[in-house]
Amino acid sequence: MIDLDRLQKTSGIIGNSDAIKQALEMMGQVAPVDISVLVTGESGTGKEMVAKGLHKFSKRTQQELVTVNCGAIPAGIIESELFGHKKGAYTGAGDDRKGYFETANKGTIFLDEIGETPLETQVKLLRVLESGEFMRVGDSQTRRTDVRILAATNKDLGELVQQGKFRQDLYFRLKTVTVNLPPLRQRIEDLSLLVERFALEFTRSNDIPYRGFMPEAIRRMKQYDWPGNVRELKNFVESILVMEKGERITVEMVEYKLGMSQPMGQNQNLPMLIQQSPEQAERELILRQLLLLRQDVETIKAMMGQGGATVQPVPFYQGSDVSELPKEMQIDENSHHSIRNTAIGDMNLEELEKEAISRTLQHFNNNRRAAAKSLGMSERTLYRKIDQYDLGRKIKRSNGKGD
Repeated sequence: MIDLDRLQKTSGIIGNSDAIKQALEMMGQVAPVDISVLVTGESGTGKEMVAKGLHKFSKRTQQELVTVNCGAIPAGIIESELFGHKKGAYTGAGDDRKGYFETANKGTIFLDEIGETPLETQVKLLRVLESGEFMRVGDSQTRRTDVRILAATNKDLGELVQQGKFRQDLYFRLKTVTVNLPPLRQRIEDLSLLVERFALEFTRSNDIPYRGFMPEAIRRMKQYDWPGNVRELKNFVESILVMEKGERITVEMVEYKLGMSQPMGQNQNLPMLIQQSPEQAERELILRQLLLLRQDVETIKAMMGQGGATVQPVPFYQGSDVSELPKEMQIDENSHHSIRNTAIGDMNLEELEKEAISRTLQHFNNNRRAAAKSLGMSERTLYRKIDQYDLGRKIKRSNGKGD
């Protein structure tokens, strides 16, 4: 039996998810057997790494692995590239030329994106698979090659067969053994390992200081869909490490880089569809809490008949009768933004945040976890705001004790 840990390390496949373990187990079973293998998976999932691992642990490991991207070769010359051509076969064919199948003799050939090959070429591929025979373009001599064929596709070959775009006999010949690589979104638990590997490799090779990713940043990255899969993640990690050189990667950096701090469309996980970024939603919650406080103050003023007299901050309580308040001071529950601009008055956003946080902390006797929950923000954000507005010392003086 092949050592799967060694197979994983050699092939460079990263992850401990069940889906990756299943793929590695299949690779371990078929690698030493001289049989064709079809590797399936979306673009960017690492299909070429599977091919390299299969070749490395095969009986042909001492011979060459020839990789061919079928989707990148124009239809007019793909047969010449695969099978070679004879001198004078077409304009520009000045000499006899070997194709990839001859070059890979005794070794392995990896046909990436095989679903892109023309139907007429598929006939010749089937012949090579079944008998090892082929002819160069413009030649009448049959040649033979001893080669193991590995193929990969990001398309549904069965669907292409139904559409008449892929030969059914070639499809059944290829799918005898299939290794499927899941998209990153279906093995998101592997993201942390992938990020760490990509970051360490990139920073070491480019002599860039690496201080790591904050846990909140990793959690935010796990909420992203990653349509480009592992390839997109690798490019993202390298890019953000260059742009934020020497810094520890924070959730704000990740959101900005991924565009997640901008409106992301309708959020189906909320009771009401919104068009707000997380930062905008957080500020909205802060403003709501402050206005509730101000409504309480105004209610007490009206009840006590004090008019414009100074009233000390009052704690939160439910059931305040705000029906007598001016309309601009009331919260509109049916409004998209909930808070009217006229209700904010002359206070700017920083003053509103500072006031809301200060009063909430005082109400909860400086219990920051409870205050964060009441304000609708994360504890980390609350700590950052306390430092930003220098509220720590003020709170300690007011209650006579620390955290």
